[in-house]
Amino acid sequence: MNCSTITPTIVIHGGAWAIPESLLEASCVGVQNAARAGYQILVGEGGSALDAVQAAVRVLEDDPALDAGTGSVLNVAGDVEMDAIIMEGQHLKAGAVAGVKNIRNPINLARMVMDKTDHVMLVGEGANLFASKMGISQVPKEELVTQENIKAWEHYQNFKLTVEDLSSNGADNNNTYGHDTVGAVAVDIHGNVACATSTGGITAKMVGRVGDSPIIGCGAYCDNAVGAVSTTGHGESIMKVTLARDVLYNMQQGMSSQAAAEKSLDYMTERLAGAGGVVVVSNHGDIGYHFTTERMAWASAKDGILNYGINPKETLTGKLLTEAS
Repeated sequence: MNCSTITPTIVIHGGAWAIPESLLEASCVGVQNAARAGYQILVGEGGSALDAVQAAVRVLEDDPALDAGTGSVLNVAGDVEMDAIIMEGQHLKAGAVAGVKNIRNPINLARMVMDKTDHVMLVGEGANLFASKMGISQVPKEELVTQENIKAWEHYQNFKLTVEDLSSNGADNNNTYGHDTVGAVAVDIHGNVACATSTGGITAKMVGRVGDSPIIGCGAYCDNAVGAVSTTGHGESIMKVTLARDVLYNMQQGMSSQAAAEKSLDYMTERLAGAGGVVVVSNHGDIGYHFTTERMAWASAKDGILNYGINPKETLTGKLLTEAS
């Protein structure tokens, strides 16, 4: 690959679900902020795709309007359990955590699993012990939970809804409490790709439930030979079709990033009636994004242009403020 022809590119998602009107503006602002942060690293600092997706997801985790880090939802016991994964495409190195508690930025912990251990995933108590060993401070649950998410937990406790109800794309999906995953994909000037995904899960999930987000090939996957993918949506469906890897497989068969995204999500719908979304970037900067839920907040930065949207077939242009622009 001729690296001189590669345009640094980053694509962000803030979760695919029935995003209510009250969160439209905050969701759009959140993904744009993340795109700016990641793009600044790619262009303004000439940094790596791996650092860019980590920085972008960290911005998303710090945004209380989104379900990751601060803003995570509560499980059935009223606790917060978070999952995250980060991966790079040159050597296929990855790090993931699942079921972690009291960590403000799970994506940073996932990066440490990748860089500081011989493992790919740490879970639960072991992940929190590793965080302490690495000097990552733990915060009270109350600092990660918003009043909206407390109301959502109380709502689902009262009506005894299940994870299937919360994740369906039917009538029950028109709720104001769903929330979902955040993620980022990028390619840098050297042709290296990377992906990152983080989530607080689904409101009222069972204690110990882990969805697709931290599972390699499901919540995220990348390979320098093809590109990078981050997914969002009904975790159980995404795991069953290994959605992220399936998108890259379609690209390996010659499809564009957009066509591959659409085909994989259509297959998940046809096979499992599962709804979700993906963001994709190829190893030469071809962008793709698609969702089968009511809405998905997304943003991309490429060639000094910031695009974003939240409704189907919607592309808006925002301001991209970097030192290089």
